[in-house]
Amino acid sequence: MRSGVIAQKLGMSQVYSDDGQHVPVTVLKLDNCQVVAHRTEEKHGYTALQLGAGLAKVKRVTKADRGQFAVAHVEPKRKVVEFRVSADNMIDVGAEITADHFVPGQFVDASGTSIGKGFAGAMKRHNFGGLRASHGVSVSHRSHGSTGQCQDPGRVFKGKKMAGHMGSTTVTTQNLVVVRTDVERGLILVKGAIPGSKGGWILLHDAVKRKLPDEVPMPGSFRVSGSAEAKPEAADEVEAPVSEVSETPDSGADEHKDDA
Repeated sequence: MRSGVIAQKLGMSQVYSDDGQHVPVTVLKLDNCQVVAHRTEEKHGYTALQLGAGLAKVKRVTKADRGQFAVAHVEPKRKVVEFRVSADNMIDVGAEITADHFVPGQFVDASGTSIGKGFAGAMKRHNFGGLRASHGVSVSHRSHGSTGQCQDPGRVFKGKKMAGHMGSTTVTTQNLVVVRTDVERGLILVKGAIPGSKGGWILLHDAVKRKLPDEVPMPGSFRVSGSAEAKPEAADEVEAPVSEVSETPDSGADEHKDDA
């Protein structure tokens, strides 16, 4: 089981497939999605990766969260989420997950907070048919009708579908298809609509009801920035030409002195 990603919904667009078909897509952007911490079976009782995305102002981050980000050597994040993973799919802390974590044609599940609709009636909220348009019904054509029984039990059961607050809940859309990925800009194009408003956070992970393609990278596709191994190589590349230039004038000056 691989880790998912935290993406930001930019909106919907359209692309054309190789055979010329018009495909509506939702554009998701990976905003510096990094591994913040590990959850292990020995210490926490389960195995998971804690990811963070976006950048938060330091003054708006609690001291406890500042300490956690400092230990991981990452900047404060706006959104932090845990993804359950298997023990062999752990990713190092500080690694940044890239857009090619998913491959085109792969099925994914997307979870987001749906757009709030406020107080809605039973017909809009639960797709009720309403009362009759004539023959005795007056003023209450869109009402939901009776909600209870007779004297026994003499109450309304919990969970009864009635008018009330609609939207602003966590919704998961399953079996969406990844159309394209753009690693340079950190974009993932997913076919169809994804719950949530523009700018909202979306949790994208492998589909639980579909087989994972063979070409999917394991444990994932990520980059490690600022590693200790890369610094000496960069230093050698900068110092090498400087030493060569400094030796040339000295050798020429020695030759002139000998001639004199």
